[in-house]
This record gives sequence, structure tokens and C-alpha cells, in this order.
Amino acid sequence: MASPLSQDETFEEEDSQITRLDPKAVQPGRSGAYDLQKRRQMEGHPEGHFHKIQLDTESLNPGVNRKLFTNPGRGSHQSYVELNELKMDTTKEQFWQETARWVRFEEDFNEDVEHWDKPHVSYLTFSSLLELRRTMDKGAVLLDLQEQSLVGIASKVVDSMVKDGQVSEQDRAQLLQALLLKHSHPKQPASPSDPLLEGEHIEMETFSVTQERDSAENTEATVVLVGEAQFLEKPTMAFVRLKDPVVLESVLEVELPVRFLFVLLGPSLHRMDYHEMGRAISTLMADREFNAAAYLAESRRALVTGIKEFLDCSIVIPPCEIQNEGRLRSIVQFQKQLLKSRSRPLESQGEKQLSKRPGKVLPSKAGDVDDPLRRTGRPFGGLVKDIKRRYPHYISDITDALNPQVLAAVIFIYFAALSPAVTFGGLLGEKTKNWMGVSELLVSTAVQGVLFSLVGAQPLLVIGFSGPLLVFEEAFFGFCESQGFEYIVGRVWIGFWLILIVVVIVAFEGSFLVRFISRFTQEIFSFLISLIFIYETFFKLYKIFKQHPLLKNYDPPNSTAANSTASSTSNVSYPNTALLSLVLMIGTFFIAFFLRKFKNSMFLPGKIRRIIGDFGVPISILIMVLIDFFITDTYTQKLSVPSGLSVSLEDQRGWFISPMGLEKDFPIWMMFASVVPAMLVFILIFLESQITTLIVSKPERKMVKGSGFHLDLLLVVGMGGVAALFGLPWLSAATVRSVTHANALTVMSKGAKPEIEKVLEQRISGMLVAILVGLSILMEPILKLIPLAVLFGIFLYMGVTSLNGIQLFDRMLLLLVPPKYHPDEAYIHRVKTWRMHMFTLIQIVCLVLLWVIKSTPASLALPFILILTIPLRRFLLTRLFSELEIKCLDADDAKVQFDETLGEDVYDETQMPV
Repeated sequence: MASPLSQDETFEEEDSQITRLDPKAVQPGRSGAYDLQKRRQMEGHPEGHFHKIQLDTESLNPGVNRKLFTNPGRGSHQSYVELNELKMDTTKEQFWQETARWVRFEEDFNEDVEHWDKPHVSYLTFSSLLELRRTMDKGAVLLDLQEQSLVGIASKVVDSMVKDGQVSEQDRAQLLQALLLKHSHPKQPASPSDPLLEGEHIEMETFSVTQERDSAENTEATVVLVGEAQFLEKPTMAFVRLKDPVVLESVLEVELPVRFLFVLLGPSLHRMDYHEMGRAISTLMADREFNAAAYLAESRRALVTGIKEFLDCSIVIPPCEIQNEGRLRSIVQFQKQLLKSRSRPLESQGEKQLSKRPGKVLPSKAGDVDDPLRRTGRPFGGLVKDIKRRYPHYISDITDALNPQVLAAVIFIYFAALSPAVTFGGLLGEKTKNWMGVSELLVSTAVQGVLFSLVGAQPLLVIGFSGPLLVFEEAFFGFCESQGFEYIVGRVWIGFWLILIVVVIVAFEGSFLVRFISRFTQEIFSFLISLIFIYETFFKLYKIFKQHPLLKNYDPPNSTAANSTASSTSNVSYPNTALLSLVLMIGTFFIAFFLRKFKNSMFLPGKIRRIIGDFGVPISILIMVLIDFFITDTYTQKLSVPSGLSVSLEDQRGWFISPMGLEKDFPIWMMFASVVPAMLVFILIFLESQITTLIVSKPERKMVKGSGFHLDLLLVVGMGGVAALFGLPWLSAATVRSVTHANALTVMSKGAKPEIEKVLEQRISGMLVAILVGLSILMEPILKLIPLAVLFGIFLYMGVTSLNGIQLFDRMLLLLVPPKYHPDEAYIHRVKTWRMHMFTLIQIVCLVLLWVIKSTPASLALPFILILTIPLRRFLLTRLFSELEIKCLDADDAKVQFDETLGEDVYDETQMPV
């Protein structure tokens, strides 16, 4: 048998002509575009012989404009594979029947119900892969064949098989006839619904091979022809790669250029399963690595090596009965390790091969990207780098917003930002006796949000109030009341110190310290805030039951004012108030919680359930407010909102706070002592903002404009310091809202496993959201209808949902679960159970210590104690646990969440509190 290279040279020397054949020996097949007799009539040769006719691209069908596809960038196409098997109809005539197709995943045609089955990962028999490798080693391989029609390709394939001794001379005509038989295709399935919800996350309702194939801009096809041919003495195989892809009319069900052709025909043999071997080569050609190897192959040996590498990364399941599908889950992690070892040498080999070809531009490596946390060693060096890195993209930050997905994101994020602003505003007013409330928080969110969107380095961050800041405000207000200081004036001096502290930290490039904050500290902090949320909810409900107890007889002073908010009735017990507050709180929580679960369920079309789930909090608030509104005979305490652009306490303060005091002089020593609570506030903002920036800027999101830790920290803390002068709350980057904002602006590819194409990095969406939140202050007549019990329900919802994604919470539950029921996680299987529990108990001790401090007058020191967990983790735990155990138990394994799987969303991605 001649070597592949010598065969190719022979083919290139020959003219593109057809060997003389006797028409009696070549019977016409079923009527089709490649019927030989019709071809003979088209050529005008009534005597029935083919006399060395030069092929013409228009000759097969004069009405068809034949396309010749040339592309120098070979190997960069989407691969579509179609498997055709040799069948026989009721009239004993043979034809090619399409039985399966691939675009990464396999889709089989079910002949019994005449319908395409759902796409699935191909499962192959090991014997078919071994037999395929053996056949490839002995069959005909034609690389860079210069043909433009199926007739020319089939003729060269038959010539090569005869020349190699695979087919005898007397079988030549019959084999050529078989290759040119008509191709039959099943009916196209109904077009699936669009799997993307614009402006939101990804919908994974179905994966359609047809849709994936048709949506690809540059797709090249592989035609696989397999079947039993009893006239052959032994199996024959040919692998063809065309020099230029060409459309073969009526071969594929769609008009796509064909680059590869695989033929396997032979007699019925016990060891040869032609169907399984056809599926095996089809799966290989749909595989990205093998397809690239087939593009770059220069000899038969390269193809055989590609099959060998495919086998090296394939997993064999022993022939035993698998009673529980869950036992197969460990295969996924094992396969990922195999794929890593497979992709590295292929990438280096592909780059080396492609670099030899003209017109190839290889992407730069990720390591070339500037690290925004790398210190320069110069004062304000990090800030200067942030400005130089981000501001050159300022014009594109405006133009990139001209996208309908940005408008959809604005509408969604507006409600996502308004709900916590109203909730925290109401609770802040209650904690501080209305020195700051809803109006102050809405104004602060609007002003700081607009400024940050215009000047910030990472405009996808959403600036807002959060639970840790609420805890601090409550603690500082209690401290000021107990010491007789003016709370609102004390915040002004804290603001002054905040500005000084952040300038010093940015000057010394202190943002790099965020690298030392591990999951150990994040999860303790998050769990503590979640506990505070949950505890405060039921504590407020207890106060309502205490103020409005369940009695047999009531004597309210004015029953007609039952559903009012008059402050004069605050000390009066009303009937059914406690029960209705309980219903409103529990109802709000369960509606919001189950709508969130409903978003990732299987009910209703994806677009509808996603809209319902994403707006679950506003929907739950609306429903409970309507219920309370129509119950007119029961009093409930409502949200206190001033009319218009007014402060919450108009009779005691204005929009400007004098640093020297309102009603009395502020102590001079306290002006300087305010540096201590200022450091506490700075720690909270630093933790939340920097970790949120890390999460949003993960490499998996493929953002290209960069981030600026130093610039964003300076802006957030600096604006908060100035805001205190006007009696406004300081804010930080809100983790869940920022991650949701980034996800809403992410453009995903279609398919079974969507990949990120780009993120719409722009400034307009954040600015519009902030403006809309500010305008919401004009909704005072509507906001006054919201019962505080409804806000308590949202508070409970925040606390419960914040537990998601916290590994500490999962490990605490495992303390009560027998080891045989533990899930398949690295920190379980690679760490001894008692060692894992010891790590969990250490975190629980830290958590209890923080709770005790929070419950004492020393609660202001909470952030200081939290910071001590960092050296505890770095110096003590490294002595108690091995490096492997630390990596498993304290790894940052949070993944970017785009796929909709049951019970998973952006809350699973964050370890920081809402």
C-alpha cells in the first residue's frame, strides 16, 4: 500500500477527469441530484459513456449556484457532523439515510416515532474505537483533495481503494454506484424556543443541534457514510479532507460546505458494527481537539495519533450494573483532570502549527494582563495605574451602552436596588429613631451611584447600603445615646477621618491586603450577618406581640383609625395586629423565597419564570401590601417616609450637619476619638467593596477593560465621608446586586454549555439605575403604605438566602449527617472527617465570640475582632492543618453562575453578605 503522501502527489498530478465506465455496469440509483443517468443526459452523451469529461461546478444541476468555500484560517470553524447509513426500502432499493448528527453533542433520529431525540453526550463502545483506529491505520487517507463535486470525490475514493487493494477491480462500479446513491433526510423538528433571555441570565431549556448548526457563522461539515455492502469481500475505509470546502448538493440536509468525508463499507462481520463505528468517527470529528488535529494532519500517522490521544482521555466503565446514577458523578471530576492534560499539549502544538501558516494571529496569553493589585512601590502608584488602565476606554463606556440588553438590565437592576434601599431605609429609621431613614438612603444611593458610575474604575459595581453597615449604625447610635453625644454629628467626624484614612491607604497601595482575606474570614463574617438578619426579624416580631398582645377584650381609643400610622397610637394595643404582622412577615418571606426557587425550576417557559423569579422581592412586597391595604379593620405599623425631598426629622435637622453640633457643642476629645469608629467603618467598606470587585472581575467573565481597586476604594469611602456632612448614610459595593448587574450585562453564546462572548462594560446602566432610585423618593404616597412587617419578611429573606454558598453552613449541617451520606466534595473526600469537623468547630468558636461581642456594649469593636481571624488563619491554622487540607477547606472555589440549575443562582457565588 502506498504511503498517504505518495497518494496525494499522484492525485494532484491527475486531471479532474472521470474514468470511462460502462453504463450497463453502473445502474442508476434512486432519483436524486446525483443520479448517473440524469448526469449523462445533462452532459449530452446519448451513447451512454463518460468520455473523460472535465468537471464543471455548474454541470450537476444547472439551476443551482454551486459555492466554493475557501478559507485560509483552517481549524477555526464550528464542526457539524452528519452520519448517513446505507439502508434498503420496501422496493429493495438502497439509499443513504441520515440517522444522527452532531454539533458537539449527538442527536439521534428515532425511526419508531419518526422524531429527533434530545441531544446528549455521545457514549461509545470501546471495541468500536479500537477497531476504528485499526481501520484508520490500513484504510485510504486522502488529504487536501482538490475536488468540487461528490462525483469527483467518489471517483478518487474508489480509485484509491482499488489502488490500495481494498477493493477488487470488478467491484469498482458497484462501489461507485453505492457512494452516489440518493441521500434521505428526516423531517426537520419544530424550531425550539430562543434559549436566551436578553439582558438577563442564560436559559438552558433545550439544546438544539439544528439551531446550533444554523446559528454558527462559519460552519464546516463532515459527512460520514457507513453501512453493509454485501458485494464487498472485506471492509473498506477512506478518510478524505478537501483542500477547499465545497457544498455538495442534496448530501446534507442543509447547505453547508463539506470539508471532511469518511466512508466505511463492508460485508456483515461479527466483529464489525458499522453503526457504532460511524458514531465513533462522528464523535471524533465533533470533538474540538480531534477536529483541529484533522485540519492540521499532514499524514495518516497524525490521524492515528489523534485517535490515540482521544482514547487516552476516554473513560471505560466496567461491565457491571449501575443501580444508582449518583455513583457516576465522580467521573466528571476525573474527566476534567484528563481534559487538562489533553488540552495543554494540543494548544502548544496547535500554536506551533498555526504559526507556520500565513495570516494567523494568536491571542495574547492571560499572563500578559496587568495585575491591578500589584504594588508599584511609589506613592499613589496604584491609583495612577488604575486611571491609566481604565480611562482610555471612557468613550467606549458610553458607546457600548447602545444595546437593548443594557435597557433590560436597567429595568431589572432598578428593582433589585430599590427593594433593599427601601427595606434598609425603613430599618435604619427604626434603629436610629429616624435620624436617617428612607429618604436619606434613597438620596445617598442616587447621588453616590451617579458619581461612581461616571468616575469609577469598575462601573458595573452597584453602590448601596448593606447589612454590616446597618449593624454598625445601630451600635454607634446606641453608644452615642448612652454617652449623651449627638449621633448625627458624630457621623460627620467619622466621615472626616474616613477621608484621611482612605487617602493614606491608597497612597501606600493598601488594596493588596485584600489578598490575605481568605474564605475562612469571609464565611465567618457572612454567617454572622445572616444570623443577625434572622435574629433581628424575630426579635422585631416579638416586640410587636409584646406591644399588641393577644387578649380576649380590646378597647382601642379610636377604632376608625385602625389601619393608620399615627404616632399617638404607638403605645396602644390593637386587636389582631400581631397576628396580621406575623402573616405579612411570613407571607413576604415565603413568596420571595419560593419565587426565587421557581426561577430555577422546570415549570413554564424559561423567559416567563425568569422574569417572575428575578422580580420575586418586588412581587412579594406588592402582594402583601395589597393584602394589608384591603384589611381595613386591623392596625399595622407603616413605613415612615417624609413628603417630598425632606429629611426624616424635619423639626430637628436639615440637609447640612454642622460639625460643631446641632443643639449643643460636640466634645473636642470625641472629634479625635472618632478615628476609632472611622477605622471600623473603613474595615467594613474595604471588606465588602474589594471582595465584591474581586468577584465581579473574575477571569471567567472575560472582561477586557480592567478594574481599579485603588480608585474605586477612594471613591466609595471618600463619597461616604462627604455624605456624612449632609446626614446621608455611607455606602459600599453591594455584592449580590453587583454580581447580578454583571450577569445581566453578560452576552452568552448558545448551546448546551453556554460560554461568555463578552460583557457590556459601560457606565450608563449604573447611572440610570441610580437616577431612578433617586426619583423613587417622589413615590412617598405609595411607600407609606408598606407595613414594617413586610420589610421584616424581606430582612428574613436576605438572612436565609445569604446562607447559600457559605461552605461553613454546609459543613455545620454535615456535623449531623452520617459520613456515608456526605456529598461528593473535595473538602470531604480529601480531608478526614474528624479533621473537617475540627476546622468547622474553630470557625464556630470564632462565630460565637463575635456574637457575644456584638451583644455587649463593646459591639463597636466587632470589625476589629473580625480582622483578627486573618492572622489566626495564616499562622495558627497552618500549624494545625496540612497544606492540602487548607487548600480543600479554605479554597476560593466559588464559580461564576450563569447556567440555571435547580437551587443555584448568584447567591451561591458569593460568600459576602447582601
